[in-house]
Amino acid sequence: MPAPAIELRNLSKSFGDLPVLDRISLDVARGEFVSLLGPSGCGKSTIFSILNGIERSDDGEVLLDGRPLDRASSPFAWMPQRDVLFPWRTVAQNVALGGEVAGRLSRREAREQAQALLPTFGLGEFGDLRPYQLSGGMRQRAALARTVAQGRDILLLDEPFGALDALTRTELQLWLEQIWERERWTVVLITHDVREAVLLSDRVYVMGPRAAGITHELKIPLPRPRTLELFGDAAAAALELQLLHALHAGRTA
Repeated sequence: MPAPAIELRNLSKSFGDLPVLDRISLDVARGEFVSLLGPSGCGKSTIFSILNGIERSDDGEVLLDGRPLDRASSPFAWMPQRDVLFPWRTVAQNVALGGEVAGRLSRREAREQAQALLPTFGLGEFGDLRPYQLSGGMRQRAALARTVAQGRDILLLDEPFGALDALTRTELQLWLEQIWERERWTVVLITHDVREAVLLSDRVYVMGPRAAGITHELKIPLPRPRTLELFGDAAAAALELQLLHALHAGRTA
């Protein structure tokens, strides 16, 4: 059996006297979609900061494909909560920035790649527009396209749809499910949305309040592709209820 793409072993982190992570252990298989579900302040984003080398853990280790993570190799493509599109760049130029910053493509090659990616992300006719001319959902699509343009097959998505209205959020969740079905990236998604976790994930780790660690792990054995009909499915509703119980149990423990 191959080693997990990502493995955290007893990861701990404090900021001064404030403990944030306490002996966190989890794994993500290659090609798997895994969600970290938990309340604000539980350490979800701190895990991403450690994976990206922004922060150092106080204890524990991170393995990539069974070996200690070499952060200099920059194996992860990270999409933060805000789209952070540059207003002076066109949509195509913003997407191209992924390849440019990764350092693996020339500017010309990065922009050619961006033009090729835009139709996949539903932006084929919008490459020459500025970000302010796009809807919130289209901006998030552009931000995800820029993340993919980095050319890494492990994506770290930090609440990418959290700021959107309910209708747009559902549309983008279903769209992400479709594109993931085709591309099969390894994805770790941070979310506080139980329905989003069930719709998109193969497995969900539930985190308790700050420094409580992982309180529950749930497999999502629903068939794929997952569609709008899933929202009325009894099995999906039962999984949502299990996650809600796990979240509330963590708060009252």
